[in-house]
Amino acid sequence: MEEKYRQEPSNCIKVVLFGPESTGKTTLSGQLARYYNSVWVPEYAREYLQNKWNNERKTCEPDDLLPIAKGQIKLENKLAKKTDTVLICDTDLLETKVYSEAYYLGYCDPILEKYALQNTYDLYFLTYIDTPWEGDDLRDKPEERTEMFKAFEDALIVNKRPYVLLKGNMKERLETAVKHIDTLLKKHK
Repeated sequence: MEEKYRQEPSNCIKVVLFGPESTGKTTLSGQLARYYNSVWVPEYAREYLQNKWNNERKTCEPDDLLPIAKGQIKLENKLAKKTDTVLICDTDLLETKVYSEAYYLGYCDPILEKYALQNTYDLYFLTYIDTPWEGDDLRDKPEERTEMFKAFEDALIVNKRPYVLLKGNMKERLETAVKHIDTLLKKHK
């Protein structure tokens, strides 16, 4: 039953855009996918939670986290089969774990935690909070950007995940990400 949270083997490099809300992850994911003529895995939670908000006027609750994790990894596994170069992931289960702990007083479902730590990626791009805040129906912590950034960076450090900090405007972030992905692709071949 838990298999639905596990990554399937793939032949591609996997990179994750990782960090607090409204730091440019989705925009950069699309730019990188276009640059590499590859595919990107959107953040499943956005669609799931937007539908919940539209239909019920409710925000994320602890019971939503496993369905979100299942949907995210299902999408990732499906799209990983469409490339043999680089898969750009707008998020991963570790990000869901960070949000769970931040919103629910340190709680994370044991299944989510297990696969957040077990699934692996070649590189994380940690997006800094130097981008303008853009509010929407789902974003709700503009005053806690510094604390959330620290929670994301701590998760990468504690779990020994390889990462690169992305700062600056979108052009600078794209150039930095491309430099690091190119290095990974050379090693991959």
